[in-house]
Amino acid sequence: MEQKNTWLSYKDADVKELEALNEDYKSFLIKGKTERECVKLSVEMAKEAGYQDLEDLIGAGKTLKPGDKVFRTWMKKAIVLFEIGTDAIENGLNILGAHIDSPRMDLKQNPLYEDTELALLDTHYYGGVKKYQWVTLPLALHGVVVKKDGSVIELSIGEDPKDPVVGVTDLLIHLSSKQMEKKASVVVEGEDLNVLIGSRPLEGEEKDQVKLYILKLLKDEYAMEEEDFLSAEIEVVPAGGARDFGLDRSMIMSYGQDDRVCAYTSLVAMLNVTKVKRTTCCILVDKEEIGSVGATGMHSKFFENTVAEIINLIGEYNDLKLRRTLQNSFMLSSDVSAAFDPNYPSVMEKKNAAYFGKGLVLNKYTGARGKSGSNDANPEFIAKLRNEFDTHHIAFQTAELGKVDEGGGGTIAYIPAAYAMNVIDCGVAVLNMHAPWEITSKSDVYEAKKGYEVFLRSE
Repeated sequence: MEQKNTWLSYKDADVKELEALNEDYKSFLIKGKTERECVKLSVEMAKEAGYQDLEDLIGAGKTLKPGDKVFRTWMKKAIVLFEIGTDAIENGLNILGAHIDSPRMDLKQNPLYEDTELALLDTHYYGGVKKYQWVTLPLALHGVVVKKDGSVIELSIGEDPKDPVVGVTDLLIHLSSKQMEKKASVVVEGEDLNVLIGSRPLEGEEKDQVKLYILKLLKDEYAMEEEDFLSAEIEVVPAGGARDFGLDRSMIMSYGQDDRVCAYTSLVAMLNVTKVKRTTCCILVDKEEIGSVGATGMHSKFFENTVAEIINLIGEYNDLKLRRTLQNSFMLSSDVSAAFDPNYPSVMEKKNAAYFGKGLVLNKYTGARGKSGSNDANPEFIAKLRNEFDTHHIAFQTAELGKVDEGGGGTIAYIPAAYAMNVIDCGVAVLNMHAPWEITSKSDVYEAKKGYEVFLRSE
């Protein structure tokens, strides 16, 4: 059962391909720090690969035939892609599903205020975070401001080397004796994650001079008024790009690798695989970190509605055909797993942990304690994947998320499984998961892309 490190099996050509893939992946991470940015990049890549927008076909008297490639976005924060196969669609889809949201801080709707001649922004953290990890870091502001007339202002402040950065301050060690006695969960309180953005007063004003100086900057630079925060979606994320990690450059450190490492490799696999028998699908969704809720999360009817549109464009739609299509589908819930960390071995059971350099990670179940909230994949499906991966020399491993009763977590797997399709979690091992800076192995990224391609081609 022991597996070799995948680096030992690579020839020079493999390493060259691996490095090229990871350079492109790092570029994706740098440019895609929000869901909207990831969708925008995905659309650009899809169009370059010959995909057309499904919205241009719906209601236009168009049809779909084998080989056709289409995509559809929803609210600019979710995207789904299809290539029509030669097999009847009722025989099911091969689906790769990942999420493109990541833990962060969001600005509140009325965020800007001044306190002791400092201008700050109120935030509400998003997803599962250790709040103390987000202080004293250089942070950037990404997002959109939608004005009352419908015009959209795009913001990205803190990424260009010439940009300023912002951040959350922390208490100096000299005065923090009481703070250091607190539990880690309350060392930094959620309401104290206030982002410092300015300290210069505006001349000629008597009150809130620093706040007014910031508002003047926003108006001059972005034609933005304070009330425009009410219809803004601005995310606070770590400033700076993805970088090689380790003296041997074998790893990548970046913000947002949960779950953009699986989203990117799924997307690349989808764009690479053509002329398929079973119709293939890649869906990248929002809101997984807060329960897959909302109109752009996996619980939304967006995916089901789009499959219905696809069936309608292939031929005559009926509800039974939709139900059969979904029920007969196979899906890899492409999400990350926890990598074994030798600094914290006590929370892992070594025989059932994921390791760097051992390839794709299959998680039969996730959940917490007694598998609560888990999909728990069927062994027949796992055996099918084992055979396909072994046949095509894809490195993979199996794991669970830590020791029983240590905690746990979930993915989108249980949601599409409600259609009675076969689903399993299949992704990349990550260190520092949910921290501002996460680490992955380049070889695992490479194996993920190759494994996803094999899955999409499977019959």
